[in-house]
Amino acid sequence: MVHVPIDFAFQAMAERSDRSPAPWRRPFLRWLDAVETGWAVPLLLVCFVAIWTLYLVIAYAGGGLHPDTLEAWTLGRNFAWGYHKHPPLMGWVAAAWTSVFPPSDWSLQLMAMANAGLALFFVDLVSRQFVTGHKRILVLLLLMLTPAYQFHAQRFNANSVLLATWPLATWCFLRAFETRTVLWAVAAGCTTALAMVGKYYSIFLVTSFAFAALAHPARRAYFTSASPWISIVSGLAVLSPHIYWLATTGASTFTYAMTHANRDAVISLADNVDFLLGLAAAMSVSAVLWVFIAGRRLRQFPADFAAMSLGLRLLFYVAIGTIVLPVLTSLAMRTDLPSLWALQGLFLFAVLVVCGTRYPIERFYTVNLTLTTAGVALTAVLVAAPIHAVYRNTHGYEEDRNLYAQAANELTRQWRELTGEPLSAVSGDDSLAFATAFYSPDHPYYARPFAYQYTWGLPHKTTLDRGWAALCFRDQANCGDWMDGVSARAGDFVRREFTVQATLWGKPGVRREVVVLMVPPRKGGTNPESAADDFSASRRGAD
Repeated sequence: MVHVPIDFAFQAMAERSDRSPAPWRRPFLRWLDAVETGWAVPLLLVCFVAIWTLYLVIAYAGGGLHPDTLEAWTLGRNFAWGYHKHPPLMGWVAAAWTSVFPPSDWSLQLMAMANAGLALFFVDLVSRQFVTGHKRILVLLLLMLTPAYQFHAQRFNANSVLLATWPLATWCFLRAFETRTVLWAVAAGCTTALAMVGKYYSIFLVTSFAFAALAHPARRAYFTSASPWISIVSGLAVLSPHIYWLATTGASTFTYAMTHANRDAVISLADNVDFLLGLAAAMSVSAVLWVFIAGRRLRQFPADFAAMSLGLRLLFYVAIGTIVLPVLTSLAMRTDLPSLWALQGLFLFAVLVVCGTRYPIERFYTVNLTLTTAGVALTAVLVAAPIHAVYRNTHGYEEDRNLYAQAANELTRQWRELTGEPLSAVSGDDSLAFATAFYSPDHPYYARPFAYQYTWGLPHKTTLDRGWAALCFRDQANCGDWMDGVSARAGDFVRREFTVQATLWGKPGVRREVVVLMVPPRKGGTNPESAADDFSASRRGAD
């Protein structure tokens, strides 16, 4: 009996399938034929955004938005060149989105997934620099099987906003390095600056660009051209409003970022190990599937690596920099380093692995991977999402987000009953305050200065004069003590408690008690319409 290795047999089956495909495969092959004509990738991304938005709508039905997303929306209501905790891009994106779409759960869930879809589109722009046809689809499918573009993306914040900016900046850098034209040099500088105003962690992308350019064989041609210097000047020009904001406001974003530094060296080392393991785990499913696709052809990896094109070699140096530089910096400064800070860079490795292969990949594998990806998505929507929603309705979330809307609406009802006026300003527990600003029909402004989020300062007198409310969950000791201090200062106030309960499709869920403090507006107080102005001013003064 002749024994044929399984991977050889499977390889032969793949080749036969490509020569004479089964009828059910033919629609998929026609779709793959359309990669270069321009509609195959957009169709894939539209389907991806649609199905995972549906997942979020079902899985978080009655669950409310994550506090990070609510914070991004809250920041965006007041345009600024910077905010206390983070650079401003996430607030700008949320503000731009809700200028078109209503502020609702489904809207911001769609925003989060549209950001992920846009990120994958930019990844495809990078891939097409090196490959054509269905290999471009393979890169996207492998990334869709990582948690970065669904579960990480749905928590829209300063980390997930980098999903789109990193591949966009990388694409522009590759083009600027290759062409050395003014247009691409300016584009590289501007998109890199955009990544920086997303999160300062992007400094590792910037330094990786510099490292890659210096390590590349064509470094002399690049650095003796005007391209890198045009990129630097244009990038600084785009960053200049934010730099001015930093200089005139005390650079609070840097202060906040440095709260992660000067930890115990052993703990920092353990965090760095977890960082690497976390990234490996995020890519594990895709890696296993790629091993299955490549089979014995993986033996060609050393030869493929040695024969890597100069463009891919540049990308390889960028990828190495985005991993090694954060680790070295973290160890030197003794900071924590969660792996979720680097998930936006996983695309670099997917592009390198797929585009670095010098052998053809049968379309048989791409069709199979498409079905696998679709199967995972449909299972998530039809099975996992309802189970998650039902479970969380009765067990709740760590941040109790499935009680946000109820608390916001009840506070608004009691405020209107007490004052006869719309609620204009809200403080208290951050998550509840963000949620009240978002879910209340009055959309009050978050009136607690971000500079005092962790010190529990007292409100301005002008804030109290115009009318103000705050809310906490009853068992939050710090928040309750803070309310006592505000009560002593406020004079005329009303303090109440009520119970809120989650519901899902008519089924009752978890319950929790909420404490609210309401200070009715005083005669001669600040006009409620000036809440935004007072909010901005309060960020600069003592609370």
